[in-house]
Amino acid sequence: MDNADLLDQLRTLGTRIQDLADRCQRLADENRSLRQQQEHLVGERSQLLAKNEQARSRVEAMISRLKSLEQHT
Repeated sequence: MDNADLLDQLRTLGTRIQDLADRCQRLADENRSLRQQQEHLVGERSQLLAKNEQARSRVEAMISRLKSLEQHT
């Protein structure tokens, strides 16, 4: 194997290493983005659960008032 072949192999290896490094960076960026989306969705879910509980309490209070009115008539 001569020097030209070794240089070609080294260039190829260098290119593959750079491609892998680029892929790792893209995956790290995508992972960070997905984690941020997950955090946002968890927060949104928490807010929706709180609103759902408020609505449930209001409906239960209305039902209670209606039952009370019904008993008084």
